[in-house]
Amino acid sequence: MRIAASQWIPWVFVLLWSTGFTGAKLGLPYCGPFTFLAIRMGLTLLCFAGLIAAMRPAWPTLAQARRQWVSGALLHGGYLGGLFAAIKLGVPAGLAALIVGLQPLLTALLAWRLGERRFGAAQWLGMLLGLLGTTLVVLGSKGLALSGNPGIIFVVAALLLITIGTLYQKRRGQGVHPITGTFHQYLSALAITGALALCFERGQAVVWSGQFAFALGWSVLMLSVLAILLLLRMLREGDVGKVASYLYLVPGLTALQAWWLFDERLSALACGGILLAAAGVALVLSGGRIRLPNSLAPASKD
Repeated sequence: MRIAASQWIPWVFVLLWSTGFTGAKLGLPYCGPFTFLAIRMGLTLLCFAGLIAAMRPAWPTLAQARRQWVSGALLHGGYLGGLFAAIKLGVPAGLAALIVGLQPLLTALLAWRLGERRFGAAQWLGMLLGLLGTTLVVLGSKGLALSGNPGIIFVVAALLLITIGTLYQKRRGQGVHPITGTFHQYLSALAITGALALCFERGQAVVWSGQFAFALGWSVLMLSVLAILLLLRMLREGDVGKVASYLYLVPGLTALQAWWLFDERLSALACGGILLAAAGVALVLSGGRIRLPNSLAPASKD
């Protein structure tokens, strides 16, 4: 019996997306976080340039390109910069994944404040569960947030940047071809991460090794290219709604990968918090039509 693409593509996409946190930790011992991202963005641009040469999609207008530059600076440059800096400073990958995983919930809350969405009693309950779950994870993660580690600040900054970028992309970034729009987003992300690398990591050598090459290659090919192309396929086929529920598995999958690869151990309290937060986010977003966060769909075409 043939399995439809809509049945397996969301699972592959979510599995790939969850490896971004552990992939970062795998490569960061060999260079600074902004240097890693600048190299990644440059290689990703080369890959998308090849796709553009082969597919010849329509280019955005200058005004549309400027809006994609803003989205790319927020969603890729700022968000990934904050996340990688946090992991470099010792924030566990599982904890970072959970905090950033609250982005759909925060976006929904802001949408409610902006009058774009109404919440019922069940959704307010979901907000409470999400907040409680996050608190349990933080308290159960070796007291990291209470130890003065500045990495937590970077994770929170990454959460805010991806949320702002999501709302901006939703309101201003539509109507361009996904391939060329994403190219422009990565272009601005390269400018941001390259500038940060020059300002804060000048003189820091890149230690080229097999592990670093694997982490870099995986981040470029599996995440920045393949995961995005799978997402574009789902957008084209209208399978977006189902994927949103799968995204709640990302923090748990990341925690399992971090335990296997780096021996990151979360307490029973933290594990319970992951489940509680996932249930809370699902409850909030299931009240209406569930949508995939636009941060994961950087340049969808109307």
